[in-house]
Amino acid sequence: MKFVTFGTPKAPRLGALDSGRGVLDLKKANAKLPGDMLALIEGGAPALKAAKQAFAAALKSKKSGLWTPLKSAKLLAPIPAPRKNVFCVGRNYRLHIIEGARARGHEPVFPKVPEFFSKPRTTVVGHDAPVQRHAKNTQKLDYEVELGIVIGKRVRDLTPDKAMPAVFGYTIINDVTARDAQTAHGQWFKGKSFDTFCPMGPCIVTADEFGNPSGHRISLKVNGQIRQDSNTSDMLFDVAAIVSFLCASLTLDPGDVIASGTPSGVALGMTPQLWLNVGDVVEAEIEGIGSLRNKIAEG
Repeated sequence: MKFVTFGTPKAPRLGALDSGRGVLDLKKANAKLPGDMLALIEGGAPALKAAKQAFAAALKSKKSGLWTPLKSAKLLAPIPAPRKNVFCVGRNYRLHIIEGARARGHEPVFPKVPEFFSKPRTTVVGHDAPVQRHAKNTQKLDYEVELGIVIGKRVRDLTPDKAMPAVFGYTIINDVTARDAQTAHGQWFKGKSFDTFCPMGPCIVTADEFGNPSGHRISLKVNGQIRQDSNTSDMLFDVAAIVSFLCASLTLDPGDVIASGTPSGVALGMTPQLWLNVGDVVEAEIEGIGSLRNKIAEG
């Protein structure tokens, strides 16, 4: 099942996505359902079951006002205001590690454990939302398509074989990065934390529908041209390992989001380096989820 948040930032609505009929307003379909994504996730299996039942019934219903055509629905980030920073994994695809090392003029070193950092809540924007250029603070604006992992229950100290039941579903994240700020500060946080630098969406696909997170094509286009094109099976650390490492002595809560790293093809690794600029349209795609589109804007 694919869940979305739609409407306006001041009046967000919880929806379910159907490719034919559009977006179902779940609260209108069943008044007893949670009204937002975090509440749905926190509701666990009973809430998910009720949402699926409401969705199935609405597909057969002729009642008006339940559905909004997709072209008319304003999709927000699935979790517009995460309660914590978005957790992120750096350097998790082999070829991306190689291209990054080559661009910086040193030999590649492959991490032995996941390298974590975070992006603040203020970076999160949704599908079709503008990504600010921030020209006064970066001349090297880059993109990174990533599989986003959405946690479904409160967990800590899980072994990899116990980690997957903690996952509610998956989304797409574009880990937008100011490479020059990243280099200047000597770490990842600042260069990846400018406002609007975490587009997320367009939906959350439940773990049961997405299936094995390994084996999905992951790609990114800039102005229609493919820049990144890989497969989630190329991760050094898979989803189970990421969740297990992250929750070691660190509690994860329902609705926590983890960006799992990006494949090769970023502007940093290109010759010449084709940085993003105002007017560029970036489309991040993951097989089984959809496409997350954003335009670079002044700001």
